[in-house]
Amino acid sequence: MQEAATAAPGLMELFMGFLTVGLLGFGGVLPWARRMIVEQRRWMTAAEFTDLLALCQFLPGPNVINVSAALGLRFQGIAGAVACFVGLMAAPMAVVIALGAVFARYAEVPEVRRTFAGLAAGASALVLATAIKIAAPLRGRIDGILVALATLAAVAWLRLPMLPVLLVIGPVAIALAWALRIGQSDAARRR
Repeated sequence: MQEAATAAPGLMELFMGFLTVGLLGFGGVLPWARRMIVEQRRWMTAAEFTDLLALCQFLPGPNVINVSAALGLRFQGIAGAVACFVGLMAAPMAVVIALGAVFARYAEVPEVRRTFAGLAAGASALVLATAIKIAAPLRGRIDGILVALATLAAVAWLRLPMLPVLLVIGPVAIALAWALRIGQSDAARRR
């Protein structure tokens, strides 16, 4: 298991980290953000990132923006949150405006349509790969796996709205984790 770094990153390091994520993250920056935060810079462990992402998914707004702001706030307060947000958004906004202009002008060209279809496929693969990495800390935790599968079933297969599902699953997951922790504490005391 990786350990998070002990020194808090500075404002420029936070800004540059998320600027890089914003530049590299075509089709979605969450895979790149996780890689930078957990694997490269080691600002958080995989489990800490998964917990932060879970909280940020529950909050309104885009998950990765919430993650960047929460991470910046954790290390450098409001200034850190702003540095992460600006770093994350600056380059993608410029790229999106440029690509939008290209697509508007050349949308009927078959090569352009195929190129954008290929970009969509690559982005989907990145999201799937990140989902697998984010789920890794759940290995061996039957409670976490059951909660994840119940959420997947409710949202993906039953097509229930996300907010009501989270409002039900959230308290159930907390109660399950609490009950398991109590059970483990009782078992440890009996030894």
